Order: sequence, then structure tokens, then C-alpha cells
Amino acid sequence: GKKVTVLRGRGVIIYWDNQNHFFLYQQSSTDIWHAICSAVKSACSLAKVEGEEVKGIGFAATCSLVAVDADGSPVTVSWSGDSRRNIIVWMDHRAVKQAEKINSRNSPVLQYCGGSVSPEMQPPKLLWVKENLQESWSMVFRWMDLSDWLSYRATGDDTRSLCTTVCKWTYLGHAHMQQMNEKDSRDMEACGWDDDFWEEIGLGDLVEGHHAKIGRSVAFPGHGLGSGLTPTAAKELGLLAGTPVGTSLIDAHAGGVGVMESLPKTDCEAEENDNEAICHRMVLVCGTSTCHMAVSRDKLFIPGVWGPFWSAMIPEYWLTEGGQSATGALLDYIIENHVASPRLANRAASRNTSLFLLLNNMLESMMSEMQCPFIAALTEDIHVLPDFHGNRSPIADPKAKGVVCGLTLDTSEKQLARLYLATIQGIAYGTRHIVEHCNANGHKIDTLLACGGLSKNALFIQEHADIIGCPIILPRESESVLLGAAILGAVAAKKYSCLSDAMKALNAAGQVIHPSKDPRVKKYHDAKYQIFLELYKQQLSQRSIMAQALA
Repeated sequence: GKKVTVLRGRGVIIYWDNQNHFFLYQQSSTDIWHAICSAVKSACSLAKVEGEEVKGIGFAATCSLVAVDADGSPVTVSWSGDSRRNIIVWMDHRAVKQAEKINSRNSPVLQYCGGSVSPEMQPPKLLWVKENLQESWSMVFRWMDLSDWLSYRATGDDTRSLCTTVCKWTYLGHAHMQQMNEKDSRDMEACGWDDDFWEEIGLGDLVEGHHAKIGRSVAFPGHGLGSGLTPTAAKELGLLAGTPVGTSLIDAHAGGVGVMESLPKTDCEAEENDNEAICHRMVLVCGTSTCHMAVSRDKLFIPGVWGPFWSAMIPEYWLTEGGQSATGALLDYIIENHVASPRLANRAASRNTSLFLLLNNMLESMMSEMQCPFIAALTEDIHVLPDFHGNRSPIADPKAKGVVCGLTLDTSEKQLARLYLATIQGIAYGTRHIVEHCNANGHKIDTLLACGGLSKNALFIQEHADIIGCPIILPRESESVLLGAAILGAVAAKKYSCLSDAMKALNAAGQVIHPSKDPRVKKYHDAKYQIFLELYKQQLSQRSIMAQALA
């Protein structure tokens, strides 16, 4: 039957579905709200800031799906029936079959998400709940993206963000193109839903009541919601009632807003009045997964890459959103599942350093010992295809699997260091694949900006620069997602006239990492990149052989 096993916490409850053989990733909106209230109070206390000094608030969160009833109470999305588990986390792939079913309809809205919906988007997840948890389906009064739910919980205003609805719900943001001219964009009636799409996929009930359950009105990110913080929310957060709250962003998109204008001073001056300059940049938001954000003046349809999404990140620009579903999560998996990992973890702890730094230093020593011409050459006979959680872009194949090629019986720490380096390279080849695919389809990306936890790993960034052949700019503010959320609050509080002005004022560059000038490094990576591309082609061929054997 549908029995499940709980694996671990960190705020996410992970179950293994024994019948369907996939993981269910779930969270509690109540827990998240309490954690935010506690964090806001701690932040104010540490910064010695009084509640009345906070002038504006912005929320950024993962694009997870929240279910609440008419009272705003949680509704379960879990087989267990536990109502606290009312969030399907973004990385949950329970709805692969539903995504396939939706994609088979070839609805016109699909061209605005790279040609197909991903199981990480909301329509497949909604269809999964309707097909599997009928009682929950009938109880839910509002289905919301997590960042929209947070701003709703704070203000009582159910207006949705153009970021969440356009990127994850198939909402057509360009239906509002004419409304950009209004100086102060109000809550706009949601005229970008494609009712035929919802009817065709079996979710016509979401069209009822002017789309009441999924969003009757939308607003540009940073637009002030309702009358600001409600008295209840203000008390819980330790802030003043009425404090302006900006329409939200998904966390990765907040990272884009927090970093995209972070150019070194000389570049900034040259590009001050150039609306096209921003179109040459791609932001890598590297955490558990990596999101690849690029904007353009024209809409570019790129097969296998999400978008074009109008005004979903920066107003009046079309957003292209590539991605890799597991990057930080993959490095953790590779390290934690190696027999040498506990020893290394203990050593890192005793030296009060990070495991990544320990591995990076070990690779430097190995390069000298083995007289390698450069560090990347330590992996000449080990190759990694990083699709351990499917391929989000540019192949859009949720069934893709990871591959490690070149294993031996070696279980030493040095072997783990090489495997770790090969995994970083595999992730960087994946990013190169996305950049090349975007440029072949109309983008002109020549500069990368990186933020998120993995961008603090010097080896990770240098390998990306060498493999893609672009300079990578790191922002001065390391917590770019938080800066992006703060920019939403600043715009809502009218400290800046618009999101773009706030970005130019508050983004700032830190270090710039340049690709290696050694031609041997380029030649080496070009060769490994060809092997990387071959690994997926071989997998397709093997999949077809096995499908025929079982037919």
C-alpha cells in the first residue's frame, strides 16, 4: 500500500513512497511563518534596530506549493493526512506522470515555459493532488506559491506576484504590457490565465470565481500590498502595523534582483544608459539547485529552457530561466555517500574549517605531488553527468539519471577529492550547455554573475569560469537573495521609484574571477565537455534498448 518512510528534517519532511518509487518533499507553512517571526526579531535585535525603524518588507521563498482552507488553516498534501504538511516542496517530483499528461495536450501556454511544464511547476502538482487526495482537493480555498502565501499572511492581501504566477503557474504576464505605462501599477485583475488550458488538463474547477483559488489579481514585484502589515502579523514579527510589504519574488529571482546590476565601477559608468547591457549577463543562483537567469528586450523561445516570462524578474524585460535541479544537493550526496567522508568531516570539524575547503586544499597538494599541469587535469579518467534529479535545462528530461564513469576499488580520501572535482566539473559543463543553447537561440551572454552558497566555493567558481570561458562577477553582498527581498521592501516603501532604480543603487560588485589563459586548460575542458554530451546520448540509447526488451 501507500506506506511512507520519514528520512530527515531540516524543515523538510522527506517520505519515500514505496508503491510509486519516488520521494515526497513536504513542509509546514505554520513552521515557516514561526521561523520567519523568530528570525526577524533576532535580526532586529542583533542589528540594534527598533521595529518602527523598519521601513519596508519583502518576502522571497522557494517556489513551493501551499494549500490552505477558507480560514487560512493548513490542508494536508500528504498521504499521511497530517494537516501540518501543507506544502509540496519545489523539488518534489511526485507529479512526473501528471506533467507528461499535461504536455501531451500541447496547449499554447506551454510555448512560454520552454515547450513543456516541469513536474517542479504547479499545474502538475495540482493535478496530482486532485487525482490522489480528493478530500484535500475539495477543502482547499487557496492554492498559493510560498512567497505569495507569506505576503498574504503578512498583509491579508491575496494579490499574487507576476514572478510566481508567470514562472510556475503558466500565467501569461504579457497580458499586462499596456499597464506598464501607468505610473503606479495597482493590483491588476488577473487577465493572463488561459482558461482553456485548465479545462483541457482536467482542472477546470480552478477557473471558477474568477480564478479565486489561484489568483484573481496580480502585481509587479515590489508593488505595495494592501495596507501593509496587519496588526496581528506586525505583533508576531515585532514590527509596526502598516509597514509597507512589497509583492514577492521566488528566492532565485530575488537573487537575480540582488545581483544583476553588480558591475565593477568602470563597467557601470560605460553602461549607465544602456538598456541592452543587462541582456549580456546571466546570473547563476547556486544553492541546493542552480537557476540560470538571463533577460532580453525581445521574447526568445528556447526549447527546453523555461520562459520567456514577461516582467517576472525585472519589469519590462523577458526572463529566460535555465536550471539544474541538483547542484549543492548533488555535491552533498557525492561526499556524504563516500566511505572516506566521516573521517574528512571529523578533520574539518576539528580544524574549524569547511569540508569543501579541506577538499580544495587536498586537490592543490595532489596537483603538486602528481605533477599535474593544472588542477582540472586530476580528473582525466573520471567523468560525471550531474542529472541525479533529472535534467531541467536544456534537455528538459525529468527522467534523466546521473552517471559516474571511471570508478575503481579505491576508497581513499584522494579518490573522494577527485570525484568531488569531477562532480563540480560536470555541473559546470551543464551550465556551459545551458549558456551555449541560450546563445544559439538569440541571447548574447558574455558575462556571468554568481550568488548563493556554492558561489562562496573558490574552486567551484574558477572551474565554471574556465569551462564556460566567461568572467564571473561575485557581488559585494554575499546574501544576494536577502538583498533582493530587501529591495522589494524598499520599493514598496517608495524609497526608490522602481525596481530597476533600486537595483542600480543597491547592487555592487565584489571580486571578478577570470578564466584561465592557459590554452591547455581550454583544450582539456573542450575534450571533457564532448564526453559529457556523449554520456547523455548513451543514456538515451540504453533507455531505448531496455524499453524494447521490456515491451
